[in-house]
Amino acid sequence: MSEVTHASELTRRRMLQGAAVALTAAAGTVVLGVVGPTGKSATAADPGASDTFDELFHGRRIQGRPVADGGGHHHGTTGAGGTGYAVHIDGEELHMMRNADGTWISVVNHYQTFQTPRALARAAVTDLQGAALVPVAVA
Repeated sequence: MSEVTHASELTRRRMLQGAAVALTAAAGTVVLGVVGPTGKSATAADPGASDTFDELFHGRRIQGRPVADGGGHHHGTTGAGGTGYAVHIDGEELHMMRNADGTWISVVNHYQTFQTPRALARAAVTDLQGAALVPVAVA
């Protein structure tokens, strides 16, 4: 006698199909996260932070601008002969660094990444909660 299977019965084939669909969806999400909404990925040569800004944010003056390689003690440089980026909060330089994926981190929020130096500066002001930014001595 043959056994009748029901559509709701979980078989090995259906389980594998579901896993394949889930894996494909997850891979698609990861690719979209790496590439970003514009369809192009950030590179060291394209800092994605070419804007210069000078604004008041929560009562603090934040300034940011591209700088020639080697200027200041920032680590936002892109390599030999490239340009970096400097951010100042109330005239004090915010020590910051560019990650390999194109995001930015600073000494104020070292474990959180930001897409632009402006977003980094605003987050630093928020995290400082009115405290003064103390310069970082780099040897």
